[in-house]
Amino acid sequence: MASLTKTQVFIMAATAGISVANVYYSQPILNAIAHSFEISTEKAGIISVLAQIGYGIGLFFLTPIGDMIERKKLILYLQIGLFASLLIMAFAPTLPLLYVGSLLIGIFSVVAQVILPMAASLVKENRGRIVGQIFTGILVGILVARVFSGFITNWLGWQYVYLLSAVMVFFTAILMQADFPPMHERFNGTYTGLLKSTIEQLRRFPALRRAALTGMLAFGTLSAFWVTLTFYLSEAPFNYSASLIGMFGLLAAAGALLAPLFGKLADKGTHSRSLIFSTALTLISIVILKLFPGSIAGIWLTVVLLDIGVQATQVTNIAIIYSLDHLANSRINMVYMTSYFVGGALGTYFSIVLWNAGGWSWSTTFMTLLGALAIINVVTSQHTQKQLN
Repeated sequence: MASLTKTQVFIMAATAGISVANVYYSQPILNAIAHSFEISTEKAGIISVLAQIGYGIGLFFLTPIGDMIERKKLILYLQIGLFASLLIMAFAPTLPLLYVGSLLIGIFSVVAQVILPMAASLVKENRGRIVGQIFTGILVGILVARVFSGFITNWLGWQYVYLLSAVMVFFTAILMQADFPPMHERFNGTYTGLLKSTIEQLRRFPALRRAALTGMLAFGTLSAFWVTLTFYLSEAPFNYSASLIGMFGLLAAAGALLAPLFGKLADKGTHSRSLIFSTALTLISIVILKLFPGSIAGIWLTVVLLDIGVQATQVTNIAIIYSLDHLANSRINMVYMTSYFVGGALGTYFSIVLWNAGGWSWSTTFMTLLGALAIINVVTSQHTQKQLN
């Protein structure tokens, strides 16, 4: 099995982070977009939902192809599509075309989910640590996305967020064509057979089913929090600007910095303790919002704890699923990540609906429910597994 140099790991992490960041640029600037097109915040919120739906579509229909063709080629094709989608978003003259651009950005941003299984297939020793490092790049991309989009919107306008991102995608597309080791083991069959085989992975591995549900609930909680926080802080008594709201993403950096640590723990086989800790931390972070409504200090603490909890859950789950069958890493990754981002899209959508119906109180109650279901799933799954053993 091949190995990866530090430079290659860095290139993969940077490319993955820059790609996935595009899904989250819209969250802190929804009010700015709404004002630009003279639409309601509910209609603007659909932009974020479509980006996440697109990500799910790309995961299901595009990422499994990584088990059929050379992943480096697939990454290049996806980055070309992403580059074009960003230009559509930046220059969209009408709301329907803006929606199309957001959906396409989500579809082609799945570059990150081709890179992760690529890295897992290229290494054997310290797989959790290396995957954790690349996932750190993804987390940094997500966190910096909110800061970057808020800052650029305030200074230049929201369209420049997508123009500058197109430039970054262009340069990382060049970097990713470096000399990565080839993978000779491939799925031999048709595209239809590949998709059927992908769905079959759910039946093969109970651990994949458990991880998929946990990830769906955890990311649904995180997505609901961030999109609702944008509306909450934009209104009285806060009246924060897009750039200031984006700065809250920096507080979540602790989660990104700790991702490799949980990857190392996963390499040592301490999955159970890590998942119990991470899902409990996620729930506690949301409870803080309920106990201290209107408290900025409470929001700060929630941002840090929630991000650590969700990202620790994610890294641990990824380490688990990549140990199942390295020949089917892309397909297994698709199953897991599709569930993950469907959870994010649903969390975003229902949090917007609940925000319009009952404000911050209803939204945080919804987040609390998702967090509670996540830890219940982890504890009951582990209990069932012990009984089977």
